[in-house]
Amino acid sequence: MAAPCREEIPARNVRISGGFWGERLETNARRAIFHQWDQLEASGCIDNFRIAAGELEGLREGWFFADSDAAKWLDAAARISVHHPDARLTALMDGLIALLARAQAPDGYLFTYNQIHFPGTRWANLQIEHELYCHGHLIEAGVSHFEATGRTGMLDVARAAADRIVADFRGRGPACTPGHEEIEIALLRLHRVTGHAPYLELAQQFIEQRGRTRFFAPAILRQNRDVAERKKIVAGRRQAYLAAHPDYDPGKIPPDNAAPQPRDAALRWAASALAGKYFQQHAPVRRQTVPVGHAVRFGYLQTAVAMLYCLQGDATLLPALHATWERMVARRMYVTGGTGSLPSLEGFGRDYELDPEIAYAETCAALAGLAWNWQMALITGEAQYSDLLEWQLYNAAATGMGLDGESYLYNNPLACRGMVTRQPWYAVPCCPSNLSRTWAEHGRRLYSLAGRDLSIHQYITSQAEVGEGMRIELVSGLPWDGHVSIRLRLASAMRRTLHLRVPSWTGSLSASLNGGAPIEARPLPSGPDTASGLAPHRSTWLAIEREWHDGDVLALELTLPIRSLRQDPRLPRCGGMAAIARGPLVYCLESTDNPDVDIFDVEVDASSLRPVPAPDLLGGVTLLQAEGRWGAGATQGADARGTLTFIPYMLWANRGPSQMNVFVRQRTWP
Repeated sequence: MAAPCREEIPARNVRISGGFWGERLETNARRAIFHQWDQLEASGCIDNFRIAAGELEGLREGWFFADSDAAKWLDAAARISVHHPDARLTALMDGLIALLARAQAPDGYLFTYNQIHFPGTRWANLQIEHELYCHGHLIEAGVSHFEATGRTGMLDVARAAADRIVADFRGRGPACTPGHEEIEIALLRLHRVTGHAPYLELAQQFIEQRGRTRFFAPAILRQNRDVAERKKIVAGRRQAYLAAHPDYDPGKIPPDNAAPQPRDAALRWAASALAGKYFQQHAPVRRQTVPVGHAVRFGYLQTAVAMLYCLQGDATLLPALHATWERMVARRMYVTGGTGSLPSLEGFGRDYELDPEIAYAETCAALAGLAWNWQMALITGEAQYSDLLEWQLYNAAATGMGLDGESYLYNNPLACRGMVTRQPWYAVPCCPSNLSRTWAEHGRRLYSLAGRDLSIHQYITSQAEVGEGMRIELVSGLPWDGHVSIRLRLASAMRRTLHLRVPSWTGSLSASLNGGAPIEARPLPSGPDTASGLAPHRSTWLAIEREWHDGDVLALELTLPIRSLRQDPRLPRCGGMAAIARGPLVYCLESTDNPDVDIFDVEVDASSLRPVPAPDLLGGVTLLQAEGRWGAGATQGADARGTLTFIPYMLWANRGPSQMNVFVRQRTWP
């Protein structure tokens, strides 16, 4: 029996158009997705499938998990096509689907690293080489394409792969669980569209068997040795091929962004991997109550467990989900909502180990956070999950794609002295297409139904069919102003409760119906202290129950106060300092706007902070300005002072290489 999870509105029933997100989704559909395809072709990723299909001679390029990048692109393209149909995009999708079908083995297996280099070898190093991860993204692409088009060609490829995995893994022990979670989400999605029970059963098996391997350390050491030996074989073949083909040009990929490391980084990575924590293999899922290991994998696992609960209703899964979320928010999450404080792990450090310069805060980890928070919102109906989703959306995820749709950030520090810049592509390009597929289907995270109750989780300009005979037309000024209009289009009058989320960041929310008297939301509750100063627990709902009529208009006013989010004194470098926020946005100092200012040693007059509209800057923004002093002046009262300009953190690095800093000292000057 299914758990009482709320019903999400399918993405095809919600169109985001106009406003802040409408512009970004247009860029995603018209520029980003085609740029990504060009990069996949240029880097050899698509040719890998042509080689596997026997249609091309050459070298396989990229990491052993490179297949996933093509699958994520197809997933993104399918989702985009729902609201942004394009003949060229359709042709590219059709061509890729046909190629995948030709490259796929007759029994459903598709992993070009083995098919090209080690034919006959399968499932050799599940913790490291990510065969199941790649198959998971292949399956998700099949589900998304079917949901978008109703056509079954790619779904057939996905089902063949899933059936192969079911045949090979069903009933196997804990050693046969993947090192990078993703296949679990894919199988659960495939079960939802097909109703085929073995997909659900295998997803549950992968989840339940996790963390139960005895003697994990020797097993992972053996796999590392095998992976290293296989890499040597591949390197030798590559060297021989290049010697025989001196004109071969593999193309050049920009170097990955640098990330400073703690001195003990290598030792800590080894300890985490050997203990199983890096892979979330250290304990069964019901006893995993502390966020550890690789942040993306962690987020995917939490999402899969929450999805499993919604399908099966096993309440014993919930305590660990709640505990890990609470611990993450309280002690292991940056003020942007980013997660992952150790670059060597691409993952979590210790409690309060949130150094802004070392911060990795991978873009994909933020996207995993969006998925997890949404599942928790559907499970509980609690506003705190939708509140953190919104915060991560703007401040941890949106920073990953540049305004041009063709430049990206992989890691997202909160203080940068020039080592991090946007790149058109990466050696591990997992984030670009992951961003595109998340943006394209974000409409499904705006509204939910519980019986006849409708909850509005996010105030994003959109038009949505939200139930039989009911349509919502929402216009939002966020993130720059708090004016929101909600118009109801009804086939007939109906009695229903509308739940309007009151964000934790607002000073107040009031609603008026058809120009009548304001309906004031209750004052927000207090929330527990957190390392970052964030308080998603303060978010709540304003419920309005009445008989609604066609054409009813709710006008919402949310105040956007400028806030100082004080960092816990235990945090390195930024402890006791403040991040400046307005509405749902964290702001930062970028050297581009503050020439000749030591932005890493700044004191701000808090009373002078003020919003300044800048319609011609960065696509149109609201800046913050304040009087400040820096360098020696900040500590000795000298004359190094002037006006400081803050931009939204999500928009930094859009104007070329620069320095950036989120945290400042504050005082009110006499």
